[in-house]
Amino acid sequence: MKVELDKETDAAYIYFKDIGEGEVKNTISLNESINIDLDNQGKIVGIEILDASRNLPIANLNEFISI
Repeated sequence: MKVELDKETDAAYIYFKDIGEGEVKNTISLNESINIDLDNQGKIVGIEILDASRNLPIANLNEFISI
């Protein structure tokens, strides 16, 4: 698992595996800030979190790998 944070867009992405081009077949939006990416078997491959500084329950976002 890998977590990346884009500080400019205030978005985080949690990778449960390396995702190849075209591997995400469906995206489920839980709300306006959280999207779940699924592969062709319906397995979760990643989660996108928008407004990460507000939505992630951690005190220091610097713990994430910046992109």
